[in-house]
Amino acid sequence: MKILVLGSAAGGGFPQWNCNCPACRRARAGDPAARPRTQSSIAVTAGEGGWLLLNASPDLRGQINANPALHPQSGLRSSPLDAVISTNADIDHVSGLLSLREAQPLAVYATPRVQRVLAGNSVFRVLDPALVPRREMVLDTPFRPRSADGRELGLTVEAFAVPGKVALYLEDEAAGPNFGSVAEDTVALKITDDRSGTFFFYAPGCAALPGWLADRFRGAPLVLFDGTTWTDDEMPRLGAGAKTAARMGHISMSGPEGSIAAFAGLGVARKCFIHINNTNPVLLDDSAERREAEAAGWEITFDGMEIVL
Repeated sequence: MKILVLGSAAGGGFPQWNCNCPACRRARAGDPAARPRTQSSIAVTAGEGGWLLLNASPDLRGQINANPALHPQSGLRSSPLDAVISTNADIDHVSGLLSLREAQPLAVYATPRVQRVLAGNSVFRVLDPALVPRREMVLDTPFRPRSADGRELGLTVEAFAVPGKVALYLEDEAAGPNFGSVAEDTVALKITDDRSGTFFFYAPGCAALPGWLADRFRGAPLVLFDGTTWTDDEMPRLGAGAKTAARMGHISMSGPEGSIAAFAGLGVARKCFIHINNTNPVLLDDSAERREAEAAGWEITFDGMEIVL
């Protein structure tokens, strides 16, 4: 099973278009220790068929062009991308679907909640329903994703709810706790290679790591996990925004309640942060925070990173 990290940054990418923080300035200046990154997305293949895209970022067109394995392989019009799974309805995870509108057969998987969001926005009708079936995935129910014409991809996927928050543009202060968020708003995925049985977890958005979730990750060969911020107050402290990581539905990396501490002792063979905000100092190869994360056994994903399990 091969995993391609197409985009490793959070919404806005790195450098973010309107951010003039020191890290973004370094990235724009071509500093090799501040490598630019596009918005979060990965692709997976079992090596016996096409590719499964996990989240379709706004940068998807450029990400496909940057990865030859995803280029058309035969005929005048074709694509090795057979299916897409959206883990939530965030703009940085669904807007890339609009870049897949050129009459190409493709299956789109999401929870019923996210599928209703897509169905309720007429702009997504550019994905011709005759060519792009929308299929619901049920939480805690493993399934084998298939191409638009029904061909299996050699993978089994299980979606499960993790602590999180409804997409920003769907927040409703009158809808009760956590702005009306429900379990289907934020999910993680367990992806298993049907032939080898090896698996990994993908959780680009997660607000906490309670015991039941830590136990699910325990002993995994690989976890790609939410790396949005280093500290909970990172954005307001830097003057880059008013919201904390928790308010945005993300757990911070550092501190006694952070993900680095939460994963310590879980025996995960390979731990990788993904969905990293432009304010997070781990994006800088020469930062103390990068050294601390790596010393704790974490890798910082980058665009073009390949992982083979």
